[in-house]
Amino acid sequence: MILASARLALADILSPPFRAVLWKTLGLTLLVLIGLWFGVEWGFEWLAVPFLANLFPESPNWLMEAGTLAGWAAGLALAILLAFLIAPISALIAGLFQDDVAEIVEREAYPGAPRGRAMPFFAGMVLSLKFLGVVILGNLLAFALLLVPGVNFAAFFLVNGYLLGREYFEFAAMRYRGETEAKALRIRYGTTVFLAGLVIAAFLAVPILNLLTPLFAASLMVHLHQRVAKKEGGLVEREAEAPRVARG
Repeated sequence: MILASARLALADILSPPFRAVLWKTLGLTLLVLIGLWFGVEWGFEWLAVPFLANLFPESPNWLMEAGTLAGWAAGLALAILLAFLIAPISALIAGLFQDDVAEIVEREAYPGAPRGRAMPFFAGMVLSLKFLGVVILGNLLAFALLLVPGVNFAAFFLVNGYLLGREYFEFAAMRYRGETEAKALRIRYGTTVFLAGLVIAAFLAVPILNLLTPLFAASLMVHLHQRVAKKEGGLVEREAEAPRVARG
């Protein structure tokens, strides 16, 4: 069930119906990352040079050059940091298109099933911020454990597998269920959801490819939820007022 859902998700993110969401997500993510790079580099250089000039008014030219070099050093440090920023930034941006992804998967892969219902705009923004917080927390914990020998590698997968699996599965489930019911379903299939989360964590660990993690994760969990729901007796289309439940 998990591997089948993962194969379908990989095929989805490269399929024609996904291209609009794919390019919007990649484009916005890269713009934000490039903006951070130049913004920090420019800001550091802009602050460092006047600071050195005021601190050493009789300073030789090498101090000015040192300020410029410091700006480049900051840019290099940020480049390393980008490896950790890619996941949360792409999660935040792709979170704006989660319902678009789910709708495409439901329409293309499950044409005979009831349609899920998108959450209202502000509820979707809250969910996007929640995804951002989860990804940041998971990566901070994993980064902290990088210093612990024998634990660091496993920590990355365990922390991200649990958090990403939980959040993305509940997102897929809440298109058809209230928040309480979605959480209960996730708990009943906790092992399955966690193992699917490990697949997402493995995807996240691949440089460059991890830019597509939110799209892959959303698609995978929509497929997985469809299979779980079939075992539970099938899906029922949500009532119009149901999205308000997910907001709480």
